[in-house]
Amino acid sequence: MTAVSLKTRLQSGKALFSIEFFPPKSDTSAEQLLRTAEALKVYSPDFASITYGAGGSTRSRTLKYARHLSEDCGYAVMPHLTCVGHSREELRGIIAEFREAGLGQIMALRGDPPEGETDFKPHPEGLHHANELVGLIHETFPECTIGVAGYPEMHPEASSPDIDLLNLKRKVDAGGHFVTTQLFFDNTKYFEFVNRTSQAKIEVPVLPGLMCVTSREQILRFCAMCRASIPAELNQRLLAAGDDAAAVEAVGIDWVYHQARELLERGAPGIHLYILNREGPAVKIMEKLKAAGFYKA
Repeated sequence: MTAVSLKTRLQSGKALFSIEFFPPKSDTSAEQLLRTAEALKVYSPDFASITYGAGGSTRSRTLKYARHLSEDCGYAVMPHLTCVGHSREELRGIIAEFREAGLGQIMALRGDPPEGETDFKPHPEGLHHANELVGLIHETFPECTIGVAGYPEMHPEASSPDIDLLNLKRKVDAGGHFVTTQLFFDNTKYFEFVNRTSQAKIEVPVLPGLMCVTSREQILRFCAMCRASIPAELNQRLLAAGDDAAAVEAVGIDWVYHQARELLERGAPGIHLYILNREGPAVKIMEKLKAAGFYKA
């Protein structure tokens, strides 16, 4: 899928399906990623994003596996790119690498600090904010489809919801074509967020980001990092599942399925699944959505 066709699909009104991978660190992890990519191809994802490690720590692996997913698996790949640790000229070079690799989509993020650090520190010759990166991509690679991040429950560093929304508007005004949200488990948060974006004249699709719980402890860590809340009902169901991994996963699959179903029924532009490179839960969710008539394989 080309960048133009993704832009067209974003405007088509048809429900999108996309997934997020992360660059594997070992041969075993690489095999898992490839199995998952093959298993999910049948659902014709509109794009697959691949993350960019804190401080640019996965730069070479991000490009390597983005190429692999694109050239060998046939995915329209959207690599993440962050400001952290790079000068403006280095970022131009990375954007050029993505362009030369035929990757017509980029997810533009400010990025997290390197491991062991808590505060974002811009490169002396780099960028401070994601909207600046969006502008640089737009300038360097005009035909690129640019995704940006949105936070239904507010970015952890934002001083207020209004400031957070202003930052999102800056990213869209700089050239962002659509928003992918941080994970959330309460659809009310998404619909309230979309309503607020509309009031702020942010007129691009807002793609909801969903994650299947496979470990209560893991999801609690994720939620603490990104300031996402866990509904009481979900927490109670996870506690009832206890240490039974299969039961926990079943709760997670059921929860995301019902989230996705309501989101699509109420007009969300699609769903973006954070799959942690795991095929099982994603396939089961997509099979349930396919059976309900939302996606065809």
